[in-house]
Amino acid sequence: MRTKWVVYLVLAAFITTFAAPAVAGDGDKIVRTKVADGLPVVSSLCKLLGCTVLLSLDTLPGSTAPSSLFLVRGLIDSVLTLTLSLLGLAAVEPDRPVHIAQDATWTSSQSSAAVLDQLWNRTLVTYYGTTAWEGYLQQPANDIVRLRDTHCGLRETGAGVVAVIDTGVDTDHPTLKPWLVDAYDFTRNVSGGNETADTSVKQSSAAVLDGVYAVNSSTLAVVDQSSAAVLDDPGQADFGHGTMVAGVVHLAAPTAKIMPLKSFGPDGQGYTSDILRALYYATQKGAKVLNMSFSRPTSSAELKRAIDNAVGKGLIAVASAGNDGSSSAAYPAAYGNVIGVASTSNADTRSSFSNYGTTDVWVAAPGEGIITTYPWGSFAAAWGTSFSAPYVSGEAALLVGMQNGASNSQVSSLVSHAKRLTYDLNYGRVDFYQAIQAGRSLWPYAPKYPVPDTCSTSAIDWSEIQ
Repeated sequence: MRTKWVVYLVLAAFITTFAAPAVAGDGDKIVRTKVADGLPVVSSLCKLLGCTVLLSLDTLPGSTAPSSLFLVRGLIDSVLTLTLSLLGLAAVEPDRPVHIAQDATWTSSQSSAAVLDQLWNRTLVTYYGTTAWEGYLQQPANDIVRLRDTHCGLRETGAGVVAVIDTGVDTDHPTLKPWLVDAYDFTRNVSGGNETADTSVKQSSAAVLDGVYAVNSSTLAVVDQSSAAVLDDPGQADFGHGTMVAGVVHLAAPTAKIMPLKSFGPDGQGYTSDILRALYYATQKGAKVLNMSFSRPTSSAELKRAIDNAVGKGLIAVASAGNDGSSSAAYPAAYGNVIGVASTSNADTRSSFSNYGTTDVWVAAPGEGIITTYPWGSFAAAWGTSFSAPYVSGEAALLVGMQNGASNSQVSSLVSHAKRLTYDLNYGRVDFYQAIQAGRSLWPYAPKYPVPDTCSTSAIDWSEIQ
């Protein structure tokens, strides 16, 4: 239960140890106290040992609610045993770096370029009250997962809030802007979550990006040869990743809301502490689906605890399985209550880069040449399990549109109604239509209003089905 601090004099003595909002860094520790109101405990610890309490990790930014989880700087490993046994700490773990899921397999072959040229239709069309490129709606992946059949035939377009824990989102992108809620930037400790703040390329010079057509080895959009140097900085290697992920969520579930939670920089690196803050934020702010297009090779007790907390409160957890082309466990996809998502090609085979095996993978979704939103109102194509996961997060939002109280286990079971492929992709490749039909056998169904003419023809404007 949330209460105000009751020992004001004690807090006043300790508050100088709580630093101004800071960003995570190498060597920091994630510290859990044994008591729910742990600030006095961890502050006492740092006064004794010379460390600094940077942030609470399990409360909303600016909140004065009691916390038991903190980010601490300057706590050296040699004293951890002493602090755990004598000073009221329940656990301490290093704040390890985490990376968004990258794919290093795409090359600009003539065949790849030819396929993209066919899809790269920039004609502006209306999509649920916003504008988008026609190629965004007419790509093969949409037909593979039966997206239009589900939207137009079964009349399901999604509901609830999908939290996208990533590099942020272009919050002014015309296709996404009306659907964004409660954005926050944990890398800077400010509201907004706008990833365009990470680059010196501004709207006035964004025209140089008109040649965007694919993604490189770090999932950043490749520009035409004359302007490629604009974003050729390794520190910008994953700029745009979050906007691309959010665009796939919106494509799959166009009437669901998206909560951009910026936990990674433009180089694709974040810290476990930023992800923990995003998870607790999403849980407390009313998100229903968690999209996690990132991974780390080892488990984290606090990451698992935060996900367990979210799932226990009704959230649905989805994560990319990783792009190492192996069956090695990657977290959080490898946790039992997370829907791990592998990548498939447009030929319904496992992508060569995709991780596989039942440890990581619950189901697969298209993840090659996915055309999606990109900063400055543009679009790009993307490869990787990072872009397979949001198809499944969108599918979860479609199921939430049928039953607002859908649980993680129910959605996981319904998502498993998929096209069987190979054993190393568990339940196979997702089929939105099958999942929705299975949902209607589970939950009472009220027929939707008639299908409009736009869905009965080949017209691309689906906006009238709202």
